[in-house]
Amino acid sequence: MTAAGERKDGERNLLLTLAFDGSAFHGSAVQKNAPTVQGALQQALRQIFGEAPALKCASRTDAGVHARTFCVSFRTGSAIPCERLVEALNAYLPEAAAVRSCREVEADFHARYSCKGKRYCYRILNSRIRDPFLLSTTFRVPYPLDWERMDRAAKAFLGTHDFSAFCSAGGSVEDHRRTVFAAAVRKAGELIAFETAGDGFLYNMVRIMAGTLIEIGAGKRPEEDILRALEAGDRRLAGFTAPACGLRLEEIYY
Repeated sequence: MTAAGERKDGERNLLLTLAFDGSAFHGSAVQKNAPTVQGALQQALRQIFGEAPALKCASRTDAGVHARTFCVSFRTGSAIPCERLVEALNAYLPEAAAVRSCREVEADFHARYSCKGKRYCYRILNSRIRDPFLLSTTFRVPYPLDWERMDRAAKAFLGTHDFSAFCSAGGSVEDHRRTVFAAAVRKAGELIAFETAGDGFLYNMVRIMAGTLIEIGAGKRPEEDILRALEAGDRRLAGFTAPACGLRLEEIYY
């Protein structure tokens, strides 16, 4: 019998890094009657290996959320070199997803439990006129936003807090304390980007953070509301949940 985390003879533990356009999928986790990132990857692996290995995903994304970096680990007895596996997987995956790299990792590595943190970006198109080329990758806000005010307010997220006010119902974790070590808002033309990084994020946390900042930028609530919501732990004191289309998982730290 092989102990948990121990490598069997000839078995490798591989880490895949993918990117995907979330508008083509109903989230990352497998669903019976909808296309998902995990489902597409399992199908591609089945074509190559003849069976689908158990996948460990670093994160679970909602329908419409994008990823520049999405990590998955799995064990396999296959000896196919990593570079050839990348080519083979991309031949079978839908065009909205691509494997960017593959490497062998330690036997006890787990894409989710070995993760030390993540970085997200929420992108806003601040324009009265829609841009067809940014339709699925940004959230359009047609009224003026004060991005500098948003940037100042975002600093309240920094540090370790109970983020209960920035978590949607339906999450599976009980501990809502998280540490955010980066939170900033930048503007380039009509694009406003909220970037944040931390040791972990709750269900819809970044989207609620973004929605709150949008309301602050629009003058609908004071900058101090973020601190008030954090201290009270009351979801009703934070802003709306911004749509999934503007959110992108940028980086995963190991």
